[in-house]
Amino acid sequence: MQGLVQAMQTQAHTQGALQTQLEAQAQVPVPQAHDHGGPSIMEKFKRMAPPSFKGESDPLLAESWIREIEKIF
Repeated sequence: MQGLVQAMQTQAHTQGALQTQLEAQAQVPVPQAHDHGGPSIMEKFKRMAPPSFKGESDPLLAESWIREIEKIF
């Protein structure tokens, strides 16, 4: 059970880091040379409205969150 809690905490940390990276990338203009006329992968990911993991200790909630994120990928 403790291993699952640690995994959930790691996932929460990873999601927080991803969110920070997404926000930072949203603020940086993309050079025209890399513009392929379509949305970036990160923009597509954000449009999928990924669920947030809030560090719940219920393993079923953590597994459900992981499944939802995997569906997006």
